[in-house]
Amino acid sequence: MIRGEAQEHVSNVNGVSTSSAHPPFIDRNASSALVRAYRGERGESTPVWFMRQAGRSLPEYRELRMGTDMLDACLNPAMASEITLQPVRRHGVDAAIFFSDIVIPVRLAGVDVRIVPGRGPVLENPVRSAADVAALPPLDPDALAPIREAVGLTVDALGATPLIGFAGAPYTLASYLVEGGPSKEQMLTRAMMHSDPDAWAALLSWCAEITGAFLAAQIEAGASAGQLFDSWAGSLSLADYTAHVAPFSQRAIAPARALGVPLVHFGIGTGELLAAMHGIGVDVMGVDWRLPLDEASRRLGDAVPLQGNVDPALLAAPWPVLEAHVRDVLARGKAAPAHVLNLGHGVPPTTDPDVLTRLVEFVHTHA
Repeated sequence: MIRGEAQEHVSNVNGVSTSSAHPPFIDRNASSALVRAYRGERGESTPVWFMRQAGRSLPEYRELRMGTDMLDACLNPAMASEITLQPVRRHGVDAAIFFSDIVIPVRLAGVDVRIVPGRGPVLENPVRSAADVAALPPLDPDALAPIREAVGLTVDALGATPLIGFAGAPYTLASYLVEGGPSKEQMLTRAMMHSDPDAWAALLSWCAEITGAFLAAQIEAGASAGQLFDSWAGSLSLADYTAHVAPFSQRAIAPARALGVPLVHFGIGTGELLAAMHGIGVDVMGVDWRLPLDEASRRLGDAVPLQGNVDPALLAAPWPVLEAHVRDVLARGKAAPAHVLNLGHGVPPTTDPDVLTRLVEFVHTHA
């Protein structure tokens, strides 16, 4: 990675604040198995990494984080970098993903949000009216300094292993803001979308700006790719996603898109939205465990690299069961131009780390 000197953050890309002049971006990991697969090139073996590989299931993570709040850990550059590196050392995966949380840009903008163990992000003051939206503070670009520092430390330590940047999509961010915490169906969120479309558009614009700046900061600091998580988009109809969400997700990725790195889009239960989610301008589609990869590829015209989609529940199954399932996933993934093996969601916290290491070794040696 060759990075230029720091730039002032004053310009706009599709309405999203970003650098006035991006530093030159030359990816030293462009020839890595992961980046080549994201570009649509199928190599001798399938690259593999896992969502939520950094943390939760690793004893070294639990030891390091003991006594440290989740969001504080994300904003401690040395700690965030170390946590990001741990699964690469242990499992030999083909990529690291930056350790953070989708509400970090919300926190950095000055909104009172905290992670409640066993529940997730919680806001004391939900955003449910036009006045609430108008009161949301802008994100000061200088607030992203710890993110840039953590990424810089990480890419320096990773060497030839690429780092994937991480950000939450505007709809998922908005759902936490409106609901005040995690929600399975996002009832209040979807109600606001239709009952107050002007406030909804303003809220999604704010979310697109802060999460877009968050992702771009990671790319500018050295990440070789980016992934946008729309965890809760599966609660939407195709019509609602297309009309009320997709334009803002497109705005959110615009700064990273301008930097030229490959981008991945992923959501849970979004099989009916695949084409629309791809249509925001990403290169790769992540697929959860519900939809076979050959069918996902068919829905995308057999023209889009895929990422996925091992069922996380089977990490707890006997090895022969997991191996047969992974063989099937790899076989179905051949329908796409290229395939990166991953889980259909995150690593469960009870997963035996040795199973993940064995899985990586198996994928690397599987023809």
